[in-house]
Amino acid sequence: MAAQKQAQNIKIKEYTFQWEGKDKTGKIIKGEMRAGGENVVRNTLRRQGINVLRVKKQRMRTGRSISEQDITMFTRQLATMMKSGVPLLTSFDIVAKGHSNPSVTKLLMDIKADIETGSSLTQAFRKHPRQFDNLYCNLVQAGEQAGILDTLLARLATYKEKILTVKKKIKSAMFYPTAIIVTAFIITAVIMIFVIPAFKELFSSFGADLPAPTLLVMAISDFFVSYWYLIFGGIFGGIYALLTAWRRSEAVQIFMDRLLLKLPVIGEIIRKATLARWTRTLATMFAAGVPLVDSLDSVGGASGNYVYKVATKHIQSDVSTGTSLTIAMQNSAVFPNMVLQMVSIGEESGSLDSMLGKVADYYEEEVDNAVEAMSSLMEPIIMVILGVLIGGLVIAMYMPIFKMGAAVG
Repeated sequence: MAAQKQAQNIKIKEYTFQWEGKDKTGKIIKGEMRAGGENVVRNTLRRQGINVLRVKKQRMRTGRSISEQDITMFTRQLATMMKSGVPLLTSFDIVAKGHSNPSVTKLLMDIKADIETGSSLTQAFRKHPRQFDNLYCNLVQAGEQAGILDTLLARLATYKEKILTVKKKIKSAMFYPTAIIVTAFIITAVIMIFVIPAFKELFSSFGADLPAPTLLVMAISDFFVSYWYLIFGGIFGGIYALLTAWRRSEAVQIFMDRLLLKLPVIGEIIRKATLARWTRTLATMFAAGVPLVDSLDSVGGASGNYVYKVATKHIQSDVSTGTSLTIAMQNSAVFPNMVLQMVSIGEESGSLDSMLGKVADYYEEEVDNAVEAMSSLMEPIIMVILGVLIGGLVIAMYMPIFKMGAAVG
């Protein structure tokens, strides 16, 4: 008995097989099937009255990792096909075979196989938590239970598209100054390591005292030439260590999330983006018919910031004991008055999801405007910084030449 139970618990690894055969009328037909082996495919097809001619194991190409963009696109395609009346399994088959990323194809075929064996769509999604989080699965579950899966998938696709847009704007806001700083550092390092030593050899033949700025730049150049590997290794190693700790250490995540909100200019953009995600997520969950307390369980993690994640837990606790959402949000002290007023109006009028959606629209537009304003502001500031940096180095190195020219004149 124990051996039988153990054998039942062993999960048979399945592969995708392409097959070709003849039906009862002699017509050539082709298809694909997931099974544990070639014999299983042949036996299954024979039971269906198909004369099997050829069975070939399909080789899965290795693809890139599955991105949030891939899941968003899949959700939109699935919602569109289901609204058009295409059956669920057929929809999965069409999307999987038409996707350019083999990793997505394998994921969707695995989900399809689970559904074919009797699992619900929600249960199949929950087996892949890295791609489908609790928020995603809860919305799909609400759609299955209410019989409006196509509507919920469309709403979920819209939600993910808007969240993805906000994230892209934040990345673009961070990318521009970061790229300029990296470029300025590389240019400065090249000047210090290769250009300044050439000037140093030239100045050594002057036999005169050099100006203080020139001596300072030459001392920095000597340090770069002697310890360039420590400088580059320390900087890039430090950045890698910080990013790794940020991803794996909760304490570092808490510190960085709090720090980002306090940064000038960028901190305000991140706060607005966080508010946009928070309100958009709650609006989507509440409109789908998910109870408020259960909705708040997913909202905190979707906000993308630890400060708001902790605040959401306190809000959820207060709401579960009978406190209104407005009062609970007010007690958390992390939401602006405009958000609180809109939520209050939504609660009183019974249109909370609509009001939260309007707040999300407002903050998404604010993020867009703030990113554009910051980009316009950063360009002249960065040009001035680069001009002062590079110009200062050039002047410092040409000062002895000017001094010598004045003495000769």
